[in-house]
Amino acid sequence: MKRNCFFPLMALLWLAAACQSVQQFSIDYMLPAEVSFPASLRRVGVVNNMSASSGSVPPEAEVPKDENEIARKTDYYIGNSAVAAESLAQALADGNYFDEVVICDSALRAGDVSPREAVLSREEVNTLARDLGVDFLIALEDLPMRSTAIVGYLPDVQAYYGTVDVKVYPTFRIYVPNRRGPLTTIQSADSIYWEDAGLSVDEVQARFVSPDKLVQAASEFAGTTPVRYLLPHWKSAPRYLFTGGSVDMRDAAVYVREQNWEAAIRLWKRHYGRKEGRQKMYAACNIALGYEMQDSLEAAAEWAEKARQVAANLDQLHQRQADGLEAFDVPNYVFTTVYLNELLERKQGLSRLHMQMQRFKEDF
Repeated sequence: MKRNCFFPLMALLWLAAACQSVQQFSIDYMLPAEVSFPASLRRVGVVNNMSASSGSVPPEAEVPKDENEIARKTDYYIGNSAVAAESLAQALADGNYFDEVVICDSALRAGDVSPREAVLSREEVNTLARDLGVDFLIALEDLPMRSTAIVGYLPDVQAYYGTVDVKVYPTFRIYVPNRRGPLTTIQSADSIYWEDAGLSVDEVQARFVSPDKLVQAASEFAGTTPVRYLLPHWKSAPRYLFTGGSVDMRDAAVYVREQNWEAAIRLWKRHYGRKEGRQKMYAACNIALGYEMQDSLEAAAEWAEKARQVAANLDQLHQRQADGLEAFDVPNYVFTTVYLNELLERKQGLSRLHMQMQRFKEDF
């Protein structure tokens, strides 16, 4: 799956150029699901409601060719619905959020002689839920794919490279018995890719993943894509601790190693009150981190906003024209804004997360 590594990379380059003592580490925190299920919905049935002919792939603008690109080929596929449904059921079971996950072995529309609307009727939902012994259904209803294979040349190493990027566009619907129409629709577009290298174009192309393996792997991957919408999930994120600039900053780092965040925050606040410019921003970032590590997200966001205000002055943001500004033109502002946004995402989802995890408290 593709990941956006631009901001972490920019952060590392910025920190290296800042000549500032810094420690990087990762934290794990839980985010809520996009869909909240009542605690009474404890048993879920996964069904394959996809027809033999899938819908069309959403249009996409052609990406301009890189100067080293030699060839590009685009193909379209219909995913393996049985594999995707099995993958979704396994991912839901691994999440341990619902009491039971049941998969319907048969494809509901495999015997269709003529096309019909993909949406399950209320009668079909009631029958399936009763037969499977579940409280609600998640149905896979579409799985088109677009594959883009590219061959290029790397002049620095005199070798050829190849990539195969497959975008999957699965559609899932959630059904609750006795309700007219689906509860919600999830379209969880994502991508999976392969890459290889060789000494010739033919060698690279020979190593491309075969269509059968491509569809199998992409279908399995597609089945996992809606899980982040359906279940509370963990996220790993980088964090940065600034440790230089004064005795207070260095002493605070010792407190951090001892997990004494309150003592570290007191020293950082003193440093913040005495310094200006980057040192003031570093202290505010550290204070925000200290509160985040204690799960005080409200205070963490307040101090991250203070760090961003200092960063805006450092980068002279208000004196610059917004049009044409690049991230590298305002690195302090971008760095603090990314952190603030992550804190706000956590803060805004906290009440929803508590509600979603309430079902486990009811078991005791």
